[in-house]
Amino acid sequence: MERSVIRTEMNDDELGRLLGIYSSKIGFYAEVKQKINELEAANAGLRNKSSELQAVFDSIADGVVIYDHNGLVQHRNHVCPRLFPRETMAGAHCSQLFHPETVTMPLQCPVERALAGERVETTFTITCAKSGKISYFDITSTQIEDAHADNKRALVFIRDVTEKRMQELQLMQAEKLSSIGVLAAGVAHEINNPLNSVSGYAEALLRRFREEESLSTDARLVDFQKYLNVIIRESYRCKGIIDSLLSFSRKSDGSIGPVNINDVMREILELVRYKSRYEKVEIRTELHSGLPLIIGDESSLRQVFMNLLLNAHQSIEGSGLVEINTGTVEGTAVFIRIRDTGCGISKESIDQIWDPFFTTKNVGQGLGLGLAITYNIIKRHGGEINVESTIGVGTTFTVRIPVCQK
Repeated sequence: MERSVIRTEMNDDELGRLLGIYSSKIGFYAEVKQKINELEAANAGLRNKSSELQAVFDSIADGVVIYDHNGLVQHRNHVCPRLFPRETMAGAHCSQLFHPETVTMPLQCPVERALAGERVETTFTITCAKSGKISYFDITSTQIEDAHADNKRALVFIRDVTEKRMQELQLMQAEKLSSIGVLAAGVAHEINNPLNSVSGYAEALLRRFREEESLSTDARLVDFQKYLNVIIRESYRCKGIIDSLLSFSRKSDGSIGPVNINDVMREILELVRYKSRYEKVEIRTELHSGLPLIIGDESSLRQVFMNLLLNAHQSIEGSGLVEINTGTVEGTAVFIRIRDTGCGISKESIDQIWDPFFTTKNVGQGLGLGLAITYNIIKRHGGEINVESTIGVGTTFTVRIPVCQK
């Protein structure tokens, strides 16, 4: 009698129970190894996610800081050390950056407000103790929720908007100056009309003296012709000043053409000579005859030399001297040199005079835009401007502009 063989198929679990693998050390080690593999896979995934987040964190162009629930810095990106190296170090308190004068300021501090659950968008400024330069920053802070209610954190974005703010202020000031220019042009036109009447009637009276001998021989009118000549001369001088003022206030259309620097200087001198007379400042000029033409914006160049001459006058207290020279540099450029005997500029400040809104003048005497605008205009003309100064001796500005190539 033959025996029949019955074969049954078993899965891994049944086979493991039959052999007692799960109850043996072999089974235990296999399970541990499986868990270890799973943990390693999970850790690899976390490392990848961490690398991705760090790459995103570091690619942000703004400063990014994470504060813990106590207001202490946990993390920062690579931008923060450039903006605030000490204030955003790990462990630094938010007060070091936003309110160094007090430990807490819950109504104004963006970090404390974010930790309280508020989204904050604000601006704050910092003044450099050495240079006095003001920096502007836009701040955005939000809360980072945590599984534990007591461990909420704050995410803060810091954007340096100093250059943008300076440009906005410069545009505002330019608009204001433009309005003043329009007003000055209107006033000049209104003054021009009565001046025409004064000079016209004075010339008519002078003609009558020439035509009627009885008037010219009358002893009572002996000084009248001299007075009339003075009235006519000063009237035309005022008209010349007004014409120069109208030329200066005329808005530039950006047109470029041949410019005679000597003619521009003469126009500006007509506007500032009255200032030098009242302030006892002597003006000496040595304008090189036959100066070659340059290619440029005549209206902008008027503004350049007006700024330099006004700065020269304002640097002098009491009596002093302003010298103006023009000439050529090896036939390739013209130079304009303006030297004053004023108070001078310190070595610490001379590198900053081209910065917008930097000024050594008293409050109300200037915004520090003149030299910044002057520098930009000269560079736009392909030229250069240099300054030499000694405290108590004076300052010399030298402008060089390429000549018109025929």
